[in-house]
Amino acid sequence: MHKRNRLFVAIALLYGLLGGLIGILRLLDPSLIPGNVPRLHGHIMLLGFVLMMVYGIALHVLPRFGGFPLYSETMADWQLYLANAGLPLMVAGWLTWRDMLVMTGGVLSYGAILLFGLNMVLTVRAGSR
Repeated sequence: MHKRNRLFVAIALLYGLLGGLIGILRLLDPSLIPGNVPRLHGHIMLLGFVLMMVYGIALHVLPRFGGFPLYSETMADWQLYLANAGLPLMVAGWLTWRDMLVMTGGVLSYGAILLFGLNMVLTVRAGSR
C-alpha cells in the first residue's frame, strides 16, 4: 500500500478517536469544549474519520480492482495536503467562532474532494480503454 494511503487510514483513525472523545466530553459536560461543538464533532467524524478512510481505501483498491494504475499520484498527494489542512482550519474556526477560518477550511476540504473525484473518474476512464 502506498505510504500516502496508509497515512489517510491512520489519520482517519486518529480523527475517529478525537471525534469520539469530543462526543463523550460533550455528554459529560457541555461547557467543557467552547465553540460550535455539534458541527465540530460532526465534521471531525464525517470528513475526518469517514472520508479520510474512504480516501485511503479507494485510492488503494479502485485501481487494483480495475487492473490499472491510479491516474495521478501527484493529485492524490495534493488531496492529502488539502484535506488535512482544511479540516483543522474548520475545527479551529468552530472552536473560536471565526467564520473566515471555517470558510477557508471548507474550501480546502472541498478542493480535496474535487481532486479525489477527478482522479477517480480519470483513473476509471483511462482504465476502460
